[in-house]
Amino acid sequence: MTGQHRPRRDGYDPRTGRDPRRGTEDAPAMYRHEPVGLHTRLSLNRMGTFDWDLDSGRMILDSGALAVFDLRADEYDGRPQSLSARVPADEGRRMDSTLAQALQDGSSSYGVYFRVRCRGGALRWTHTQGRILHDGSGLPYRIIGIVREATGELADSALLRSRQQERQRQTVMVQHATAALARALSVEDVTRVLADTEGAQRFGADALLLGLVTEGRFEVITTAGLAGEVPEGMTHSWVDDTLPLSHVVRSRRPTFLSTRGELIARYPRLRRYAEMLPAGSSAFLPLVAQDTVIGSLGLFNAEPSVQSAEARNLALALAGVVAQSLQRATLFDQEREFATQLQATMLPRGVPSITGGELIVRYHPASVGRDIGGDWYDVIPLPQGQTGLVVGDVQGHDTHAAAVMGQLRIALRAYASEGHTPETVLVRASRFLAELETERFATCTYIQADLESGALHVARAGHLGPLISDSSRHIDWPEIPGGLPLGLATVFGHDHFPETQLFLEPGSTLLLCTDGLVEQPGQDISAGIDALSEAVRTGPAELETLADQLSDQLWAEPGSEDDMALLLLHRLPGPGPATTPRLRLHIHQADPAGTAQVRSALRRTLDQWRAGAVTHDVEVAATELIVNALTHTESGALVCVELLPGTPRRIRLEVEDRSSQWPRRRSPGETATSGRGLMLVEALADRWGAEPRGSGKALWCEFDVPDAGDGAEKGHAADAPGAPGAPHAPGPEPGR
Repeated sequence: MTGQHRPRRDGYDPRTGRDPRRGTEDAPAMYRHEPVGLHTRLSLNRMGTFDWDLDSGRMILDSGALAVFDLRADEYDGRPQSLSARVPADEGRRMDSTLAQALQDGSSSYGVYFRVRCRGGALRWTHTQGRILHDGSGLPYRIIGIVREATGELADSALLRSRQQERQRQTVMVQHATAALARALSVEDVTRVLADTEGAQRFGADALLLGLVTEGRFEVITTAGLAGEVPEGMTHSWVDDTLPLSHVVRSRRPTFLSTRGELIARYPRLRRYAEMLPAGSSAFLPLVAQDTVIGSLGLFNAEPSVQSAEARNLALALAGVVAQSLQRATLFDQEREFATQLQATMLPRGVPSITGGELIVRYHPASVGRDIGGDWYDVIPLPQGQTGLVVGDVQGHDTHAAAVMGQLRIALRAYASEGHTPETVLVRASRFLAELETERFATCTYIQADLESGALHVARAGHLGPLISDSSRHIDWPEIPGGLPLGLATVFGHDHFPETQLFLEPGSTLLLCTDGLVEQPGQDISAGIDALSEAVRTGPAELETLADQLSDQLWAEPGSEDDMALLLLHRLPGPGPATTPRLRLHIHQADPAGTAQVRSALRRTLDQWRAGAVTHDVEVAATELIVNALTHTESGALVCVELLPGTPRRIRLEVEDRSSQWPRRRSPGETATSGRGLMLVEALADRWGAEPRGSGKALWCEFDVPDAGDGAEKGHAADAPGAPGAPHAPGPEPGR
């Protein structure tokens, strides 16, 4: 056709309105309107037909089919086996398998893709499809079909699959990056996501740089995948056009470069850092949030490439995700800083010095999330040289909890400063919290410490009790009867916090803490308590170092999500004579478990005192005297155990009640079920007796403690009441 074509007036012409490119025709010449037969039509489309007589084994190929197999007519003898010159053996076996399966299944057609080796040795894809004809009995006797070139078809299909895979890869990339950044709360979390082992890969890159704008200066805050440490010349700059990251901040437009050479040519300042930059393509993207450029992101690839429009759009979308995450994280950090400062103003600015002891405190806010906790500590100077120690935790993790904590700390400090007993201090604090306009409760342990005598008066409200480590690193968690949490105790009408007296020996250390130090999500708190005990037992002797190690080992390293308060009090060895170790416990008459708790506390205390064989005797005597006091009086019992110095050392047990009735001697018969309590005490103790005490009395008994090297057991069996030589002090007539 010469000249411009003219569109037909009576039908559709695809050339209308277009300018078709002129091409070279390799088909045989034919006239414009010459009729074209079927075989020629097929051949023009690289397609041919075959007719296979299964009975005779002859297969007829037309000229189009011969062209598909790249055969001349004289190279094909009508036998299918002669096609083996063009069909590789493995492809022929695959075709035979497909046809055999179709014949076995009784199918009427089959189709298969296979490769043909052309005359020059090149392989090209081919497709065949055949119609299987069956006779009257259903047996196949003939196959008529087509063969055609399929290389272009499969290439288009492969391209389509490649594009689909690329879209899927991009979708997965966006999903992974979005999911990872969605969990990032702070700016530090965002940088951690970008700098981890998969950071650059999430953005389809081999390396990245992330920087933020602060007061007109640009600062790189994280890197990943670069060779070596990024020099300061690349990490800090003014917002200008000398470096790519600061340039895109200034221009607000992304920059895409194909090679490292192109990057250095555009930004000569990077020439000195060329060795650490990947050799391939790079992208520099402004991070825009709410129409404000907050920073920029640089992505580097190892291989040079011209980035497609889809790749550029993907990079911009990922940059948008990073910008939103950074903006959210920046607001979070600002809120958290405000809340942390609010909480810090409500905690003591320092702790007073203590005569005769060393005191160390640690507080750490929650390490995860924007929440702040209600944990607190306090050290309160008290009258007569005593010191009040407080550790507590207000329910909740928010600014309201911090506000309640501040009010409660001030109130408790005021009550303690007035010199009230620990129980009274906690009762008043509970009533104060109940009267606040809040539904929060608080746990708390309060101790009045007298380091001159070593006496510790302890009361607790739903909180962990103290840990005591003596000079030989023996760890003890004394059983401290406690009440309900502050606030709840008053609401439920049970604002009673029994007081327990402990003794802190010279060289011993007292530890108070909140549950953030011993409790981890998904772990039983007993495991945390055991870990704390072991850490104190094996930890350093220096108190500052011990406090830091406990904080790091039990709170920071496990990544605790809770806040934590820790208080350590060490009693220094005094220059004067050693004070008397003492344990004081009060048992209420209506407390059925009180006697068992006293026995448990006695065992632990006597073990610390290394009482040895007399431990059992003291425990039995204490049980008998306590039961007598609870049974025969209308009051509770105050139990006091002391370790008296001398040679030998003596353990003195006193049980005090408020009854003025003096004990009476009883002589129980063989079948009597009571009346033997004082007889047992007399038999087990080395001395015993009774003393008037104000409105009541105290029954006491003493036990000599054998030296550690003395293996002889006390022979109480020979020291029966009235036996010659029994070392008993004259006592009152046995009564109860």
